[in-house]
Amino acid sequence: MATAEIIFSHAVQGTHQRASRGAAIARVAQVSKSYGQVQALREVDFTINAGEVVALLGPNGAGKSTLVRLLLGLASPTSGKVAIFGGDPKDPGTRERVGAMLQVGGVPSTMKVREHIDLFSSYYPKPLPMAEVVEMAGLQGIEGRQFGELSGGQKQRVLFALAICGDPDLLFLDEPTVGLDVEARRGFWEQIRGLVARGKTVLLTTHYLEEADALADRVVVINKGSIVAEGTPESIKASTAGKKIRCITQLTLGMIERMSGVASVRYDREAVEIQSSSAEATLRELLAADAGLFGIEVTNAGIEEAFLALTK
Repeated sequence: MATAEIIFSHAVQGTHQRASRGAAIARVAQVSKSYGQVQALREVDFTINAGEVVALLGPNGAGKSTLVRLLLGLASPTSGKVAIFGGDPKDPGTRERVGAMLQVGGVPSTMKVREHIDLFSSYYPKPLPMAEVVEMAGLQGIEGRQFGELSGGQKQRVLFALAICGDPDLLFLDEPTVGLDVEARRGFWEQIRGLVARGKTVLLTTHYLEEADALADRVVVINKGSIVAEGTPESIKASTAGKKIRCITQLTLGMIERMSGVASVRYDREAVEIQSSSAEATLRELLAADAGLFGIEVTNAGIEEAFLALTK
């Protein structure tokens, strides 16, 4: 999705009241979206509450981008209703309260970083000061460089600056840390936490599942156009992922797959790695079937295992 496509539509003036923390500020009600014969979303119900970070997860083609476009007012649902701050996402008064960091596209490469921030800030009634935006986005020292000369990580930071420069109440971050190294990614996480501490609300889409685990108050998993799970990261992991068993055994994968609680099994070098919703029952059957079983490790499954279990 093109960054400028949403930012350039924000050239409006007006005032607004902040939503109380915990109040619903975005609602998707029984929304379906079709592109010809392709149904991208199927009767989706979804709410974003003020002051929270929501991570929207799903494999490629699951419907994430379509849902974000509907929330931003860049597309209309085939059926159902989308509301932001109680109004139409396409209304100017709604759009001035929203910021979006979308994937690179539509940003002039010959304009300087400072010029981009100046231009985008002019579209909002009460933008943040330039110095504050530069500091928050980590752009010190490159304000005078052209966008096209920047590295991938630097471009990501510029796009973040363009998303926050209008001091929006609701912020959409689409794959925000792509191209950042580990240190820069964790620094970006701190910036997001700082925004939430100031009362902002964030919808995050990411393929870095540990990012969702670290940041999100709530995780929403979408697959094949439908929401398949929703809850805190802890509840998602507990309800869908179970435990992970690693052991060395002579048993085949096919034999293990038929045991109680086994959701998935694969080779991991000399061992096998088993995903189980009932680790105790699985272990009993493993020990009964293979007296020579050894190297047993049992750990709580992470967000990655939960995601794979929900979308396989």
